[in-house]
Amino acid sequence: MIFGPGDVLDLVRDGRATTRGEIAQITGLSRVTVAQRVDALLEARLVEGIGTGDATGGRRPVRLAFNADAGRTGVAVVETAHAEVAVTDLAGTIRGRELLDVDVADGPEVTLRRVSVALAALLGRDADRPLLGVGVSLPSPIDPCSSRPSEPPILPGWDAFPVAGHVAEQLGRPEVPVVVRNDADVMAYGEFSRLAERPRSLFLLKVSTGIGAGMVFDGRIFQGDDGAAGDIGHVRVPQAEGVRCQCGATGCLAAVASGRAVARQLRDRGHAVHSGRDVQALLAQGDPDAVRLTREAGRTIGGVVATAITLVNPGLLLLSGDLASPALLSGVRESLYPATLPRATRHLGVHLGHLGGDGSLVGIAGQVVQQELSPQSVNERLA
Repeated sequence: MIFGPGDVLDLVRDGRATTRGEIAQITGLSRVTVAQRVDALLEARLVEGIGTGDATGGRRPVRLAFNADAGRTGVAVVETAHAEVAVTDLAGTIRGRELLDVDVADGPEVTLRRVSVALAALLGRDADRPLLGVGVSLPSPIDPCSSRPSEPPILPGWDAFPVAGHVAEQLGRPEVPVVVRNDADVMAYGEFSRLAERPRSLFLLKVSTGIGAGMVFDGRIFQGDDGAAGDIGHVRVPQAEGVRCQCGATGCLAAVASGRAVARQLRDRGHAVHSGRDVQALLAQGDPDAVRLTREAGRTIGGVVATAITLVNPGLLLLSGDLASPALLSGVRESLYPATLPRATRHLGVHLGHLGGDGSLVGIAGQVVQQELSPQSVNERLA
């Protein structure tokens, strides 16, 4: 194997090597070659010296660290009724953000124009750092080959729309790479990237307007062959028999257990709510109807997730999205454990996500960095 500067950067970013000596030991490269690789990274400002390590004879080695301030990412998280844009450093730390009211039913051109204008303004305020790339998160399956929405159940008019090219054009930066990912996928990746101890596999359930799942295996998002992995909200359940889902079918899990469904049930009881965010506000107030209905939704969801947990056997199950709450968590646990063999869950952690809505921003920024600072990309750039 030939270790280029990108491979060396990968070692430093992961914390596997922090000195030239450790790089040489892991890679088998000569001191001269290691010095060349490190010098290239230092010149590109992708790594920096942060002090000295312990001496093993002779001079103390200079410790190396990834320079998260070497560039910026511009990211946008588009939901059905709002969007958030942000600028982050290369570690996903948010440097500026703005929340927008949008309606995805207006179509991709209108929605993405608003998002791009707001994102361009944020990037203009932080123009002293180079832009590594842009990321867009959508509540839709994303085709892994084309990076376009693939038959999205809740995004009318968005199917196969060239999101990446359109955003780059709207920003006036056609040369900038644009990464497009599914919302639950990036939320899962964001949570994974901030864990002190990372499991080999993570399963995240996002319960908001709809219901979706994101899976991270060995540090990478699993999208499936057609980008439909994790579209768990459209699994048929007996509780939803005859109930029409937003996708047009009947019997879907999302039709009875999503934020939209719980909001409908609350309206039937006299509450003025219309979305998962409205339900979230009632949950924060401890409203008994919202708590009870969310717990019931959790029980229904847990019965479906039990099958996924048995198939995938992840180390961690996280609940996130508008309905993520103690009520949802307890409901999921009530039906999950009785429906699975102890072997499938004996080491499984089941918790609420730690990052909340920021998980999507952190996750899509991380996807830009993972693509643009991959060993292959950096090797090509610094060749």
